[in-house]
Amino acid sequence: MRFLLIILALISFTLLNQTYTPAHEMEKIEFEMRDYDEIVLPTGSFIPVITTQEISTETCPEGYKLKFISTSDLFMYETNIIPRNTEFFGYIEKINEPVIGTNASMKIKITKLLLPDGFEIPMKGYIYTSNDNLIGGELTPPADWVKMPHYQSKFQGISWNHRSATLQIRPGGRRSMGTHTRIPAGDQQIIILTAPAPITHTLTD
Repeated sequence: MRFLLIILALISFTLLNQTYTPAHEMEKIEFEMRDYDEIVLPTGSFIPVITTQEISTETCPEGYKLKFISTSDLFMYETNIIPRNTEFFGYIEKINEPVIGTNASMKIKITKLLLPDGFEIPMKGYIYTSNDNLIGGELTPPADWVKMPHYQSKFQGISWNHRSATLQIRPGGRRSMGTHTRIPAGDQQIIILTAPAPITHTLTD
């Protein structure tokens, strides 16, 4: 009986050692977690992507949801933080209809990315253009052209004692009606970040 009690005591002692973590060890683990530095993609970073569908101011309303796919790996500190084929999601934030003198335009906002393993990360960005990220909005051609005579110098083209003239065509004061702006599927675009994007998850080989 005494031998059995000794065996039970040894088993209990072993189990307690396996499940119990001293307080100073717990503090060490928590400190290491607090000391972890996530990778932050700064504001103004560019991410090359392609469109997965046609986007048009004529057929897509404001709020229309869109998806883009990255075309190359994006590295930071020797870490592939955004692998190729990462998906980016957004929507058409604003549409300006075509008017006389100006083509239609739109702004496309990006709200999150989806890594190939299914992990989502929120982000803030736009499809980039040099015109404050406004896609389209170009001036339209003149609606008419005016013919105006241009008299040559008196030392040129003198015929029968008269100064000759040529007709020049100049744009009139009116411009034509604007057209809708369209981005084809598979078109290359660039996302620009408008706020820092903390990358809290990366893929490993």
